[in-house]
Amino acid sequence: MIHVDNSWTLFLDRDGVINKNIDGSYVLEWEQFEFLHGVLTTLPKLAKIFPRIIVVTNQQCIAKGLITPDALNQLHQNMMNMIELNGGRIDAVYYAPDLASDDNKLRKPNNGMAFLAKQDFPDIDFHKSIMIGDKLSDMEFGKSVNMTTVCISNKYNENSLIDFSIATFDALLPLLQFDIH
Repeated sequence: MIHVDNSWTLFLDRDGVINKNIDGSYVLEWEQFEFLHGVLTTLPKLAKIFPRIIVVTNQQCIAKGLITPDALNQLHQNMMNMIELNGGRIDAVYYAPDLASDDNKLRKPNNGMAFLAKQDFPDIDFHKSIMIGDKLSDMEFGKSVNMTTVCISNKYNENSLIDFSIATFDALLPLLQFDIH
């Protein structure tokens, strides 16, 4: 169990956590964006607990020329609007646009996006932060700044980078013991 109060921050990966991955491709337009089970019903509950909910996502589709930064920002705005319409909230989205082969401090597993978030939200304490992802790079990202890590995948169950594994996003709620003031 994690004892969470209103000083904690929630970091979320996007693809495979908020929306369905497209195997061998990328979500390039809103019509391809499909929320995963439990996300739209759980985010409103999490918004009451966490003062900051931040998305950190690798988006090499930009470097590949498949989508423009403006089009990706519009897709993220649509995602945030739909979450808000359902009573939830995302406070910020940070993305790494570079290729996986590039050595870039923003791209997970590197932690540049965590420090960008800390610049914008100085109250972030990484020791009081949770990173939810579906890949080991998400877990490495979280552990590199001492976050608690939660993996939405059963394929890495025995990995030391993972503090908790859950099957679906809504399975996160039982892990949290709330102390809201």
